[in-house]
Parts: sequence; C-alpha cells; structure tokens
Amino acid sequence: MNRLGIPASLIQPAHPSINKRARQHLRTGRTQRRPSKRNDVGGQLRDMVMLSQKPPDAEDRAVAGHWDGDLIIGKAGKSAVGTLVERHSRYVMLLELPHGRTAERVHEALTVQIQRLPEHLRRSLTWDQGKEMAEHARFTIDTQAQVYFCDPHSPWQRGSNENTSGLLRQYFPKGVDLSALSGKQLDAIAHELNGRPRQTLAWRTPAEVFASAVATTA
Repeated sequence: MNRLGIPASLIQPAHPSINKRARQHLRTGRTQRRPSKRNDVGGQLRDMVMLSQKPPDAEDRAVAGHWDGDLIIGKAGKSAVGTLVERHSRYVMLLELPHGRTAERVHEALTVQIQRLPEHLRRSLTWDQGKEMAEHARFTIDTQAQVYFCDPHSPWQRGSNENTSGLLRQYFPKGVDLSALSGKQLDAIAHELNGRPRQTLAWRTPAEVFASAVATTA
C-alpha cells in the first residue's frame, strides 16, 4: 500500500509503444465483451467455489472489499501482470510477476498484496478457472479472503476487472514483454488509473472512494 502514491511522471515503460500511449485518455474501443480465449482455462482446479455460490452481499457493489482478479498476458505467453480491481471503488492494484505465472508465483504475489489491506477490505476474490489459481485454497487460508470462480469462458462475470483490463491494454499492448516492467512502473500506472474521475462514482476518483473504504472499520 505504501508504494501506490508514485507520480505518473515516473512511468518509464520498457517498450516504446507503451510510452507513446501512456498519457492518452484511455478508451477500450470495444462495442461488446467477447468470451475469453485463454487456453489455460479448463475447469480442472480442485475444490472450486463457484460464482453461483457467492452470497448476495459479495455481489453488491455497495460493500467494499470484494475484488475481481485476472492476468494480462505478455509476449508469446511467457510473461504476465496480475490485476486486481475492487468492485465498490474500481480501485486497481497491479501485481509484478517477473518470474512467471505459475500457481506458486501467483499465490505469492496475491498473498503479499492482499495482506497489505485492512481485514475488512479482503472479503473475497473472483477469478476465472486458470491453472495459475491452483493454490486458491492456500491463498484463502493465508488471507481469509474467499476465492470464487467464474464459469468457463465468461469474462463478463468479472465485469470490473474485464473493463479495467481493456483500459490497461493501452499501456500493455499485445506482444510486449511484461517481465521487463518494474513494480515502480506498475504502481505508477495504477496510480494514474486510480486518479481518473469516473462517472459511475459520481465523478469521484477510485482513489478517493477507496480511501473512504480504508477509513471505515467494518
């Protein structure tokens, strides 16, 4: 949490196409959502708790502390950046995965990031059925955040993260080696996104709404 106030001026992407677009107002440019084409989604994880079992309060955006998660995949599928979006505030956190996206690496990065949050802001995490979440049960034990899984090829079930991933692709074009990005660069990009007023938040920023949630002792 203490790294997330880095000014956007510190963004120094390793790829020239990132730098070219980093200061533009982001737009997804999409007219509709499309099913995920990731080939590591196969419903083969053990002991999954499906999204249909998620309690109503976890689906309600009025309650803070429920996160949507995903991976943005880099060049040739060999690098990745983890994304976390808090549903109530649309607050974004990015996970550095310099050593790959194995289940062990993703578990480690997720656990470190989530454990920085106050307990009342780590209620649940929703993810797809990618094999990188094979350590989901251990993650829940370590963080007390329940993991819920979407149906296969249903990215719209993580709407907050799906929308944010579309925006982040303006920073991370396909074909870029994401392992070259430092944690400082990822924090600066998240800082820029979290500082943009959103109409859906009554023109407040995700950072403002999230700060209010942090101050609440639920």
